[in-house]
Amino acid sequence: MTTVLITGASAGLGAAFARGFAAKGCALVLVARDKDRLDAVAASLEREFGARCEVLPADLLDPGERASVERRLADRARPVDILVNNAGFGLPAPFPYSPLEDEERMLDLLVRVPLRLTHALVPGLRERRRGAVVNVSSVAGLLPTGTYGAAKAWVTAFSESLRVDLEPYGVRVLAVVPGFTRTEFQERAGMDVSALSEAVWLEPRAVVAQALKDLARRRPISVTGRRYRAYALAVRHLPRGFVARRMARTRRAPAEGGGPGGPTAR
Repeated sequence: MTTVLITGASAGLGAAFARGFAAKGCALVLVARDKDRLDAVAASLEREFGARCEVLPADLLDPGERASVERRLADRARPVDILVNNAGFGLPAPFPYSPLEDEERMLDLLVRVPLRLTHALVPGLRERRRGAVVNVSSVAGLLPTGTYGAAKAWVTAFSESLRVDLEPYGVRVLAVVPGFTRTEFQERAGMDVSALSEAVWLEPRAVVAQALKDLARRRPISVTGRRYRAYALAVRHLPRGFVARRMARTRRAPAEGGGPGGPTAR
């Protein structure tokens, strides 16, 4: 039986990935900070799919708790076949207006954590010559969208490079690049998304369904929806100076005393 470890599995895209893999008969290792929410997700998947779920509560920004997840990924006696690096958060204000500590925490969760977790799993994947790493990136990484976008650009580039390194071993690597998705992400970050059209929103299940199809097809990047596929294609070919000027018009400093800048896709 294929075993899948998913970070940020208590809600949003993480919970949707858990449901998608459970529907395929996979065993799951669910990782997030909130044990009660993880237990609820596990109970729901066990009832609906008969899925075997292991709950592993951990704050991935805590070195000791993150180490427990790394040990689970490296455990040859209980091999993990697929890692989904999904955990993340955004900040409400652009870099010049954000506390440095918050910026560092976000960078650690979006970059250091997937790097370390992937590094813990890769030796086992190479030995078994199968498995996959799925990294949740964002369309924000395609454009100059602050430090969140910069971190997500790293995630996509890391995924593409890792794919080249692991392809000779039969290991698949996929970067999932969603646009605005109906999760708790924007609300938790304090972002104002009231001006966004209904047409830009994606459902988590649709993002996961497309990702699982693209993973099976061994594609390097998964983008859901015609709108976002066209968007991704366009930004690859438009002059970077033009794109930067357009983005600058949509980003703004927060109001006096704080408040959100432009919304970030996830």
